[in-house]
Amino acid sequence: MDRIWQTIQNASVDGTEFSIQGVLLSLLLAFVLGQLLAWLYYFTHTGLSYSRSFVQSLILITVIVSMVMSTIAGSFVVAVGLMGALSIIRFRNIIKDTRDIAFIFSALVIGMASGSQRYGVAILGTFVIGGIILYLHLSEFGTHRPHNAFLRFSLQGYINTQHPILAVLNKFCRSHTMISSQGGNFGEPSVEYAYQVMIKNAARNEQMLDELQKIEGITNVNLTVQEQLLQI
Repeated sequence: MDRIWQTIQNASVDGTEFSIQGVLLSLLLAFVLGQLLAWLYYFTHTGLSYSRSFVQSLILITVIVSMVMSTIAGSFVVAVGLMGALSIIRFRNIIKDTRDIAFIFSALVIGMASGSQRYGVAILGTFVIGGIILYLHLSEFGTHRPHNAFLRFSLQGYINTQHPILAVLNKFCRSHTMISSQGGNFGEPSVEYAYQVMIKNAARNEQMLDELQKIEGITNVNLTVQEQLLQI
């Protein structure tokens, strides 16, 4: 362990002095740091589009980029040849989440630092990035409240200004706008309503639905939160 740490401290700043031991250490360090980055992604992922292959790709990208940096070190001809070879590849996978792009870019930079034997930069940068990721996740930074939602229900009759449904909506929502009202088919007395609502506290959604269902004549109550749909 002392020899490995000494190698890290004595690594070439210019990244031009390479050896078998240095390349092996670069690849191993890239694997460890890439796995740490992948674990951070796994732990902090909150969306619905989780992909096991993407998590594994973060590790592979880090190691592969480290190997690329070791390959082109000190050789302009090899660098140009590698650029020509990579230009043939066409990447058609669409990244829907901008956060995933940030993780891919982090894997690239960590691999570049490890492959160029800038071990201190790679280790320090990984821990700083990891700390920022944990802070953003634990503090729920950027979370938008209240939530936009769509409320649909059927009612026996029409809603007037004194209807108890409006009282419930005023209690749990900052604002509410009726989008549509459609009468029942084949002589049915029920009317289907659709509201766009701005919920004050998403944790009280069940309480709001419970109070709505207690109102006489209301059926088929359905609440769809817009933020949850955007994560699909």
